[in-house]
Amino acid sequence: MSTAQHKHFYIDGAWVDPAGELKLLDVINPATEESIAQIALGSSEDVDRAVAAARAAFPAFSRTTPEERMALLGKIVEIYSTRLGDIAKVISSEMGAPLGLANAAQAPSGLAHIAGAIEVLKNYTFEESRGKHVIRKEPVGVCGMITPWNWPINQIACKVAPALAAGCTMVLKPSEVAPLNALIFAEILHEAGVPKGVFNLVNGDGPTVGEAMSAHPGIDMMSFTGSTRAGISVARSAAGTVKRVAQELGGKSANIMLEDVDLEQAVSGGVIQCFTNSGQSCNAPTRMLVPQAKHDEAVEIARKTAESIEPAAPDAEGSQLGPVVSEVQFNKIQGLIEAGIKEGATLVTGGPGRPQGMNKGYYVRPTVFANVSNDMTIAREEIFGPVLCILPYADEEQAVEIANDTEYGLSGYVSSGNPERAKSVADQLRSGNVHINGAGVDFNAPFGGYKKSGNGREWGDYGFEEFLETKAVMTP
Repeated sequence: MSTAQHKHFYIDGAWVDPAGELKLLDVINPATEESIAQIALGSSEDVDRAVAAARAAFPAFSRTTPEERMALLGKIVEIYSTRLGDIAKVISSEMGAPLGLANAAQAPSGLAHIAGAIEVLKNYTFEESRGKHVIRKEPVGVCGMITPWNWPINQIACKVAPALAAGCTMVLKPSEVAPLNALIFAEILHEAGVPKGVFNLVNGDGPTVGEAMSAHPGIDMMSFTGSTRAGISVARSAAGTVKRVAQELGGKSANIMLEDVDLEQAVSGGVIQCFTNSGQSCNAPTRMLVPQAKHDEAVEIARKTAESIEPAAPDAEGSQLGPVVSEVQFNKIQGLIEAGIKEGATLVTGGPGRPQGMNKGYYVRPTVFANVSNDMTIAREEIFGPVLCILPYADEEQAVEIANDTEYGLSGYVSSGNPERAKSVADQLRSGNVHINGAGVDFNAPFGGYKKSGNGREWGDYGFEEFLETKAVMTP
């Protein structure tokens, strides 16, 4: 992809120049460390313009019928489907996902959320009678959306689609690290005929555009996905205007192997899932809990699996593990690997530095630590890279205790030869999702976390209802 400049924002149905002085930011391909594009960075004035457009559009759009909104979402699906290849290619270039993953999961995930919003709308009841009174569900208003770089269009679509379905208007700030897919998304919405002002996009960084959105009195709700640290900042800024804040934040998910499990299958599958997307998934199973008596056996399976996954350029045929997204992320991961070694965890494979033969690109060696205790830094902090921690436990009670001993609570995993036993353990985990025996994600199920993993839910009807207010209309 040749370097291109994207100097405009999408506001009030048109591509417009920034309000103030033009400031450009390079978008870096993490596989080559070279700039592939530049984007304009917005200001609080740009946010003001976008919010004004969204507020002006809200009265009319909020009164559209569910059928009208379904037709609009259907048109978006139709156009999005023609751009799948473009979206996959640009995501792979700007954040390093292997092209196979980008084509199979990254790009289609956005389409799935839009289609899911249509299904929710088909049967949703916005009004019900209770005696003489009426309970109504109405759109919350103007929504501010801040999305991350790791699953970029997934997180854009799982916010924008239900907001459109609910009748809200919105301002989106995509990650400035991986913003190009969002520009394609805006093109899709424009071509689909989304009314002007309903969807607005302002590129920029968190301290400037994100802060201005969070504190803006014209925004009724903030929906944020990203780090817990940044989520706290958004909530703090939003508090002054008492707006609703929905957050999907960090994770440090436990993957419990019970002693009756098929260890080969469960451990190898757990390693692969941990390393998918270069470990850059908030719900990745990064803490593998195994029975003390089977620790060494599990470690050997994990080692073999990890060493079978070779980092490669995202566009290389069969690439399974691309680079991490940026130099900042690379350096953070290197520091945490060094901390694991320093604190006495057993380095099984991988370790510091780039993979052998790779002198360019933010590639991390697939790394497995064994004999990890839950007080170590690598067991406490979200690494967000291809790094797995294996923790031994004495009995089932201790496994649950270790799993819950974290400030996070986004996801959890349990594997057992007895599904009922696995469910019993799952019921004890303090996390928003639990996957039993390798079950995958379901875009119709609610996604979100306990504790510092956030509040609110995304996906399906639960995600849709985040964008609704409840009104009681009483009659004598």
